[in-house]
Amino acid sequence: MKDLMKNAEKSKIIPYMALGIGVVMIIAGVIRDEHLVVLKKAVNICLECIGIG
Repeated sequence: MKDLMKNAEKSKIIPYMALGIGVVMIIAGVIRDEHLVVLKKAVNICLECIGIG
């Protein structure tokens, strides 16, 4: 019974750890201005598809 409780506790921790790591990575990307790089690439791809760029 104790093993079952330990597995249940571990399974609750994993999603919160993944969420925390994701938030840290998003913050790191914003600090490094990565969102501007992604936006620039998206605009270039979009303009190429239309045939303007």
